[in-house]
Order: sequence, then structure tokens, then C-alpha cells
Amino acid sequence: MKTIVIKFGGSSLADPGRIRRAAAMVLAAGRRGQRPVAVVSAPADSTDDLLKLAALSGGPVTSARETDALLAAGEQFSAALLAMAIEAEGGRAVSLSGAQAGLRTDSNFSAAAVRRVDARRLKKELAAGRVPVVAGFQGISPGGDITTLGRGGSDLTAVVLARALGSALCEFRTDVKGIYTAHPAVVPQARKIKEISYAEVIALAELGTEVRQLRAVSYAKRYSIPLHLRSSFHDEPGTRVTARGGKPGVACLSIKREGGLALVSAVGREIGRPHALKALAAAAAAGIRPGTKTLFSKNSFSLRVPARDGEKLLRALHAEFFG
Repeated sequence: MKTIVIKFGGSSLADPGRIRRAAAMVLAAGRRGQRPVAVVSAPADSTDDLLKLAALSGGPVTSARETDALLAAGEQFSAALLAMAIEAEGGRAVSLSGAQAGLRTDSNFSAAAVRRVDARRLKKELAAGRVPVVAGFQGISPGGDITTLGRGGSDLTAVVLARALGSALCEFRTDVKGIYTAHPAVVPQARKIKEISYAEVIALAELGTEVRQLRAVSYAKRYSIPLHLRSSFHDEPGTRVTARGGKPGVACLSIKREGGLALVSAVGREIGRPHALKALAAAAAAGIRPGTKTLFSKNSFSLRVPARDGEKLLRALHAEFFG
């Protein structure tokens, strides 16, 4: 029986109804013949609330060690509640902190690196028929202190555990259905992408698109861990992230505002000057004049335009590349 790691974002655990829905998804994986391991983020906005509470209680937060000890509590809160919800639905579960789950890190508070995973406790719980519900974003240092893994660190927890357990898949359940050809709020015609490569997702992250934590995707790429980005509120397939990805060419578009300018980028595989020339022609047809220099990287190219033209250019490029 293959293990699957299912990571739930904070918006997926924001209220009791959503926690029950997450529990149902974990149990459904078990009924499909998989051995689920859940990894959880803190409930939406709780990290900011904890920092505000610290500031009100003792002035400016200056101790990195104590800040990590404080912030790790948010994920432990989620883990206990999800474990309780799974048991309320007839399953068997156990909540585990990062330390209890065996995540050993360095001593770099607030941005710790995972050095190794002692998976014995996780394997013991799985063998006993229990669902481990692991608090993401955290581990334990050589000195026995709680550490956190940086912004989006629960993503890293999930892929690290997936490798340690030899999991067949690592799912990320969030409030979106997957990666789209462009942001649907700007481009209503945007389509969900069935499959994309690690390199393309890394390029999106480097361009400022909040898809997944960059360290987590880089780790998944290094160890060939298949990812599935899908919704916590629907059972339809999302976007799979693999080494190969989908077809060559432009896979998706992104936009990032930089003061009075907008950076509109095309991300894909085997893209280069011919695709950039098509983009420039589409911009001209829309009456937009990008900056004179097209910015290229291995898996993307970008055009800079005045901020007022950013969304218009995004829609023009989407029409050009995705019809």
C-alpha cells in the first residue's frame, strides 16, 4: 500500500466546516487503498495574530528562538483539530509536531534547513493504522529547540516527508483548483493546466507568483517527487507537477507590479526569441509599447510596460498564445 502525503493550506482549515471537509478527504484517500499522511499549515491569519499578540504582550519581538516557538503553535493547533475531526468521522489519527515527526534541522531560526528525517515514528503510526497529522513549517535543532522553515515552510515539510516515506504522490490542497494559463480574475478565459514541469513552477515562483514555496518545489525536483496541486473544496483533478511537464511552448502567463511598471511574463519550455517576437506583435496590435529590452531566462521571457497597461497586455498575450 503506497503512502500519499496530503498538505492542507491555512485557508483549507479556517473554520470547523473546512476542517471536517479536510478530514473527509484524508479518509477518502484511505478508502482508495492509500496510506495518507496529512501535513497542515496554521489556520488562515493565525500567524499574523500570534505576532500581534506577542507585540502587545511584551513589546517588539526580538528573540528569534522565542518567535519560532510561538509561531510553531499555529500549525500544532491545526494538527490537533484535524486529528480530532478524522477520529470523529470514524478514522484513527494522531497529531505530531515537527519534532515528533522526526524533522531534524539546523539552528537557523526562522529559515531552518532540514538536515534529515527520522521517519520511525511516522512508520510506526502508519503500521498501527493511524493517520499521522503533522504540524508543518517546523522541526527541531541539534540543541533541541523548535525551529521554523520560513514562509510557506509547510510545503517543504510535505515534500521532505514524501521523500522520507517513499510516497507515490504529494498533494497540495488549497483554495484554488490548480495552476492556470493566467490569473482567472484578470483573464476569465484562463484554463487550468493539466501538467507542468518543476522548472516552470520554479520560474513562476522566481517571477513572484505565489504558487508554492520555491524551496519545496526545488526539493521535489531534486528527488523527483510527483506533486498534485488541487482544491480543498472540489474533488476534480488539479495540476500535476512532474519532471517532463506538458507540451513545449508557452505554458502560462504571469504579471507582477513594480511601482509604476508591470512585468508581464511568459513561462514555458523551449521558449525563446520567436515566442517573444509573437508577444511583441500582440502588444503592438493592442496599442501597447513595452520597454525596449525583453528579459530572458531559461524558462521565461518578460516585457515591462506602464502599470496601467499590464492587465491589458496580459489579456492580449493570452489571446495570442492560448486563443
